Amino acid sequence: MSSHHIVKEKQEPALYIHEFANFDEEHLGQLLEWSPTVIVAASEYEKVVSLGLKVDVIIGNLEAGAALQENIRIIPQQKKGIEDAMEFLVKEKYPAVNVISKMNSFDDLTCYLPDLNLVLFTERTKHYAIKDGFSVWKPAGTIFLIDIIAYFEADNLMQQETSEFVVVEDGMVNFRFKAPYLFLGELL
Repeated sequence: MSSHHIVKEKQEPALYIHEFANFDEEHLGQLLEWSPTVIVAASEYEKVVSLGLKVDVIIGNLEAGAALQENIRIIPQQKKGIEDAMEFLVKEKYPAVNVISKMNSFDDLTCYLPDLNLVLFTERTKHYAIKDGFSVWKPAGTIFLIDIIAYFEADNLMQQETSEFVVVEDGMVNFRFKAPYLFLGELL
Protein backbone atom coordinates (compact mmCIF):
# COMPACT_ATOMS: atom_id res chain seq x y z
CA MET A 1 0.00 0.00 0.00
CA SER A 2 1.36 3.40 -0.91
CA SER A 3 2.01 5.99 1.75
CA HIS A 4 1.01 8.71 -0.70
CA HIS A 5 -2.53 9.99 -0.44
CA ILE A 6 -4.39 12.19 -2.85
CA VAL A 7 -6.40 14.75 -0.95
CA LYS A 8 -8.89 16.93 -2.76
CA GLU A 9 -8.78 20.59 -1.84
CA LYS A 10 -11.07 21.42 1.10
CA GLN A 11 -11.73 17.72 1.75
CA GLU A 12 -9.91 17.97 5.10
CA PRO A 13 -10.72 20.56 7.77
CA ALA A 14 -8.84 23.84 7.49
CA LEU A 15 -6.69 24.82 10.49
CA TYR A 16 -7.10 28.26 12.03
CA ILE A 17 -4.55 29.25 14.67
CA HIS A 18 -6.17 32.04 16.67
CA GLU A 19 -4.08 31.76 19.87
CA PHE A 20 -1.26 29.21 19.84
CA ALA A 21 -0.25 29.67 23.51
CA ASN A 22 1.38 26.41 24.72
CA PHE A 23 -0.45 24.09 22.32
CA ASP A 24 1.26 20.68 22.14
CA GLU A 25 3.33 20.26 18.97
CA GLU A 26 2.39 16.56 18.76
CA HIS A 27 -1.31 17.48 18.62
CA LEU A 28 -0.44 20.17 16.08
CA GLY A 29 1.28 17.53 13.96
CA GLN A 30 -1.89 15.42 14.01
CA LEU A 31 -3.97 18.40 12.85
CA LEU A 32 -1.48 19.05 10.02
CA GLU A 33 -1.26 15.40 8.93
CA TRP A 34 -3.41 15.82 5.81
CA SER A 35 -1.97 19.20 4.74
CA PRO A 36 -4.93 21.45 5.54
CA THR A 37 -5.22 25.08 4.54
CA VAL A 38 -3.38 26.88 7.37
CA ILE A 39 -4.91 30.18 8.47
CA VAL A 40 -3.36 32.24 11.26
CA ALA A 41 -4.18 35.37 13.19
CA ALA A 42 -1.60 38.06 12.36
CA SER A 43 -0.51 38.06 16.01
CA GLU A 44 0.46 34.36 15.72
CA TYR A 45 2.18 34.50 12.30
CA GLU A 46 5.80 34.78 13.55
CA LYS A 47 5.34 31.92 16.05
CA VAL A 48 3.78 29.65 13.43
CA VAL A 49 6.49 30.40 10.85
CA SER A 50 9.17 29.76 13.50
CA LEU A 51 7.77 26.21 13.78
CA GLY A 52 8.53 25.72 10.08
CA LEU A 53 4.91 25.76 8.92
CA LYS A 54 3.67 27.09 5.59
CA VAL A 55 0.90 29.63 6.12
CA ASP A 56 -1.81 30.06 3.47
CA VAL A 57 -3.92 32.89 4.91
CA ILE A 58 -3.30 35.61 7.50
CA ILE A 59 -6.23 37.25 9.29
CA GLY A 60 -5.41 40.83 10.30
CA ASN A 61 -2.50 43.20 9.80
CA LEU A 62 1.11 42.21 10.31
CA GLU A 63 3.64 44.56 11.82
CA ALA A 64 5.56 46.61 9.25
CA GLY A 65 8.61 44.75 7.97
CA ALA A 66 7.35 41.24 8.72
CA ALA A 67 8.86 38.73 6.30
CA LEU A 68 6.04 37.10 4.35
CA GLN A 69 6.10 33.62 2.88
CA GLU A 70 5.17 33.32 -0.79
CA ASN A 71 1.56 33.05 -1.98
CA ILE A 72 -0.09 34.23 1.24
CA ARG A 73 -3.55 35.76 1.22
CA ILE A 74 -4.10 38.51 3.76
CA ILE A 75 -7.66 39.07 5.00
CA PRO A 76 -8.12 42.40 6.82
CA GLN A 77 -9.47 42.05 10.34
CA GLN A 78 -12.82 43.77 10.61
CA LYS A 79 -14.30 41.98 13.62
CA LYS A 80 -12.66 39.89 16.37
CA GLY A 81 -10.33 37.96 14.08
CA ILE A 82 -11.92 34.60 14.76
CA GLU A 83 -15.17 35.80 13.17
CA ASP A 84 -13.23 37.13 10.16
CA ALA A 85 -11.65 33.68 9.80
CA MET A 86 -15.03 31.89 10.04
CA GLU A 87 -16.59 34.25 7.47
CA PHE A 88 -13.66 33.64 5.11
CA LEU A 89 -14.07 29.86 5.49
CA VAL A 90 -17.84 29.99 4.88
CA LYS A 91 -17.40 32.29 1.86
CA GLU A 92 -14.73 29.95 0.43
CA LYS A 93 -17.05 26.96 1.06
CA TYR A 94 -14.82 25.06 3.48
CA PRO A 95 -16.95 22.40 5.19
CA ALA A 96 -14.89 22.16 8.39
CA VAL A 97 -12.23 23.85 10.50
CA ASN A 98 -10.09 23.00 13.50
CA VAL A 99 -9.39 26.08 15.63
CA ILE A 100 -6.50 26.39 18.08
CA SER A 101 -7.35 28.97 20.73
CA LYS A 102 -7.42 29.66 24.46
CA MET A 103 -11.20 29.97 24.02
CA ASN A 104 -13.20 26.79 24.63
CA SER A 105 -16.66 28.25 24.18
CA PHE A 106 -18.86 28.54 21.12
CA ASP A 107 -20.50 31.74 22.44
CA ASP A 108 -19.52 33.92 19.46
CA LEU A 109 -19.45 31.08 16.93
CA THR A 110 -22.85 29.33 17.01
CA CYS A 111 -24.03 31.33 13.98
CA TYR A 112 -21.36 29.55 11.87
CA LEU A 113 -22.36 26.00 12.91
CA PRO A 114 -24.96 25.52 10.15
CA ASP A 115 -22.20 26.09 7.57
CA LEU A 116 -19.04 24.81 9.29
CA ASN A 117 -18.14 21.70 11.24
CA LEU A 118 -16.15 23.49 13.92
CA VAL A 119 -13.79 21.94 16.50
CA LEU A 120 -12.08 24.14 19.11
CA PHE A 121 -8.75 22.96 20.54
CA THR A 122 -7.13 24.44 23.65
CA GLU A 123 -3.92 23.26 25.30
CA ARG A 124 -5.79 20.52 27.16
CA THR A 125 -9.19 20.05 25.54
CA LYS A 126 -11.13 19.60 22.33
CA HIS A 127 -14.68 21.03 22.04
CA TYR A 128 -17.31 20.42 19.36
CA ALA A 129 -21.02 20.79 18.72
CA ILE A 130 -23.24 17.76 18.24
CA LYS A 131 -26.81 17.35 17.03
CA ASP A 132 -29.59 15.29 18.58
CA GLY A 133 -29.05 11.56 18.09
CA PHE A 134 -25.24 11.76 18.14
CA SER A 135 -23.60 8.48 19.21
CA VAL A 136 -19.96 7.66 19.82
CA TRP A 137 -18.06 4.65 21.17
CA LYS A 138 -15.83 5.50 24.15
CA PRO A 139 -13.87 3.44 26.67
CA ALA A 140 -14.96 3.45 30.32
CA GLY A 141 -13.54 6.38 32.26
CA THR A 142 -13.57 8.81 29.33
CA ILE A 143 -14.50 12.26 30.60
CA PHE A 144 -16.80 14.58 28.67
CA LEU A 145 -17.01 18.26 29.58
CA ILE A 146 -20.55 19.39 28.82
CA ASP A 147 -21.88 22.93 29.12
CA ILE A 148 -25.40 22.30 30.36
CA ILE A 149 -27.26 24.99 28.47
CA ALA A 150 -30.24 22.77 27.70
CA TYR A 151 -31.78 19.57 29.01
CA PHE A 152 -30.25 16.43 27.53
CA GLU A 153 -30.26 12.69 28.14
CA ALA A 154 -27.37 10.31 27.52
CA ASP A 155 -26.89 6.56 27.86
CA ASN A 156 -23.76 5.18 29.56
CA LEU A 157 -22.81 8.55 31.10
CA MET A 158 -22.74 9.60 34.76
CA GLN A 159 -22.43 13.19 35.99
CA GLN A 160 -19.43 13.83 38.28
CA GLU A 161 -19.01 17.54 38.88
CA THR A 162 -20.94 20.44 37.43
CA SER A 163 -19.77 19.97 33.84
CA GLU A 164 -17.87 16.66 34.00
CA PHE A 165 -19.48 13.43 32.88
CA VAL A 166 -17.74 10.05 32.85
CA VAL A 167 -18.40 7.08 30.56
CA VAL A 168 -19.58 4.22 32.80
CA GLU A 169 -18.51 1.22 30.69
CA ASP A 170 -16.84 0.59 27.33
CA GLY A 171 -19.43 1.15 24.65
CA MET A 172 -21.71 3.60 22.91
CA VAL A 173 -22.70 6.93 24.41
CA ASN A 174 -25.97 8.17 22.87
CA PHE A 175 -27.17 11.76 23.25
CA ARG A 176 -30.77 13.01 23.00
CA PHE A 177 -31.88 16.62 23.34
CA LYS A 178 -34.21 19.23 21.84
CA ALA A 179 -31.77 22.19 21.50
CA PRO A 180 -30.16 22.78 18.08
CA TYR A 181 -26.74 21.76 19.46
CA LEU A 182 -25.08 20.33 22.54
CA PHE A 183 -21.46 21.31 23.15
CA LEU A 184 -19.07 18.54 24.20
CA GLY A 185 -15.52 18.79 25.38
CA GLU A 186 -12.94 16.04 25.77
CA LEU A 187 -9.52 16.04 27.40
CA LEU A 188 -6.63 15.68 24.96
